[in-house]
Amino acid sequence: MRPERFHRLVQVLSRRQPDLTVLMEMVNKPHNFSAILRSCDAVGVLEAHVVWPETELEVELHHATSAGTRKWVRVTPHPDVGRAVAHLRARGFRIVAAHPSAEARDYRDVDFTRPTALLLGAELLGVSREALAAADEHVVIPMLGMVHSLNVSVAAALLLYEAQRQRAAAGMYERCRLEPETFRRTLFGWAHPLIAAKLDAAGSPYPSLDDDGEIVQR
Repeated sequence: MRPERFHRLVQVLSRRQPDLTVLMEMVNKPHNFSAILRSCDAVGVLEAHVVWPETELEVELHHATSAGTRKWVRVTPHPDVGRAVAHLRARGFRIVAAHPSAEARDYRDVDFTRPTALLLGAELLGVSREALAAADEHVVIPMLGMVHSLNVSVAAALLLYEAQRQRAAAGMYERCRLEPETFRRTLFGWAHPLIAAKLDAAGSPYPSLDDDGEIVQR
């Protein structure tokens, strides 16, 4: 690996936001799944969460647009939305559902500097009743035209970039906010993915890296 490439990885990882994420509930179109991951990477999301639809295999095989992004944004699956919400809430996340309910607030009025998981539903059905009931808050993107909703990946991008705007104004990208061990392991996995996979399979620890990303031999 070229030192310039490694230093770029360090710079990008240093801006990752451990307390901003998305939870995709049954997003069943591969291009939407992939586009949401790209937006996650663009605004510094470290990890995304997903409740797979029955078409999981189709999404998994859609390498052309998602495989590259998934190198940089870890995707954590959950068996159902109830357990996904419980997992996130146990980690301190507030669940914000994108849904035009009667009590929904304009997304620009929400404080996204707090630990936030954006809950997004499938293109046709939207967020399920179970998920809406479990959410802490509902948000809406105001629309002035004849159509009633945006494409889910477009909505995700708008919400994520509002979160990015607020967090940048609050200085939350100016210092590394990851735990040291999380930073170290993630950086090694980004810099040496094949070696990291072999070490993970063997249950072995990651070696140290020097300032240019080379493995320190012991």
